[in-house]
Amino acid sequence: MSIIEDKKSLSNVKVVTANEAVALAVKCAKVDVGGAYPISPQTSIMEYLTKYIETENIPMEIVRVESEHSAMAVAMGAAAVGARAFTATASQGLLYMAEMVYWVGSSRLPVVMAITSRAMGAPWILGNEHTDVLLPREWGWMVLFPEDNQEVFDTIIQAYKLADTTLVPVVVGLDGFILSHTTMPISIPDQSIIDNFIPKNTPKPYALNTEDPFTHGNAVHSNLYLEFRHNIFKTIEDSEDLVDEIDKEWSKLTGRSYGGVIEEFLLDDAEVAVLVMGASSGDAKEAAKKVREKYGIKAGVIRLRSIRPFPVKRLSKIAQKVKAIGVFDRNMSPGLGGMIATEVKFALYDLKNRPIVQSYIGGLGGKDVKIADFENILVELKEMVDGKREVEKVKWVGLDLAAIEKFLEEV
Repeated sequence: MSIIEDKKSLSNVKVVTANEAVALAVKCAKVDVGGAYPISPQTSIMEYLTKYIETENIPMEIVRVESEHSAMAVAMGAAAVGARAFTATASQGLLYMAEMVYWVGSSRLPVVMAITSRAMGAPWILGNEHTDVLLPREWGWMVLFPEDNQEVFDTIIQAYKLADTTLVPVVVGLDGFILSHTTMPISIPDQSIIDNFIPKNTPKPYALNTEDPFTHGNAVHSNLYLEFRHNIFKTIEDSEDLVDEIDKEWSKLTGRSYGGVIEEFLLDDAEVAVLVMGASSGDAKEAAKKVREKYGIKAGVIRLRSIRPFPVKRLSKIAQKVKAIGVFDRNMSPGLGGMIATEVKFALYDLKNRPIVQSYIGGLGGKDVKIADFENILVELKEMVDGKREVEKVKWVGLDLAAIEKFLEEV
């Protein structure tokens, strides 16, 4: 490659945080309206968008409101008249917003929302975990979870394609602080590529029209409500292949592919695999390489990129090849296990020769998760396959009960 060609290839490269990657993607998606209310660690997303409006005169309206509930109400109102809408939140902000989040999902409005994951109080905590990102999966939203800043940018663009195609809103989750405040280089495609990928002139049967008036979310007889919910269920369930197709289409345009619903890493001959999502996936990949080198264990990584639609078909194919899957959840369902582990077990239950599925919980509240932790998980899975270790309901990574006892004694 010549120097001139090299400089040309770098002309659209920026070194940005994941929060700015979100804002850049929203700008490139030519979003019309955003509802804005600050909460760490997502606040700078809207600050960047405001900066672009003031310095670059982008035709976007940021509506500054008094609460997260109103921020989603703004996005809903904008989408309801056919505008391209966006908002962002995290943690307690999502909880305050919850009523409107559910309402948007049930109204089939193609809003895209970024959630910079953060643990929820009590006690008050700023650290990263995935509970908040996972909640909307039960509220009629698609949920995608990228690994790094480049994928954050690309996934926001893909999310608008997915939302416009299905008329289902989409959450894009990103690890709070670990990604949101960490800088990485990203490549931004030419604007014409994005315009053609997510055109704004798509049919909008949901858009309110004074010449043909109708309402959103009006009262319905109980005999019809079940059918409305079934319609949302089927649309999301049937979108697994669509997520794959959108990723492949984006790959043809940019050269970047993320595997669609699942990224498969070293799985061709893997005997054991760890299933993980988000920024920790990189550490899991390093761990898989290390245990292959150190112990000769055929280890791989299943990076879950789409939580809704849940990749039942792809996961079932993978499960027929491996003997054990350790599901690492940066969340928990109290008294049961990890949320994703529970769904993996459900998805694989009907397989005749299903693998061992071990639930692991760790990293809650931002507690550090290291490469060595994933190495230990993969070694344990091999021991389970060999009958040297029992499968447990749930295993906790990095749990230090003595530390909490000491803390309580001191206070």
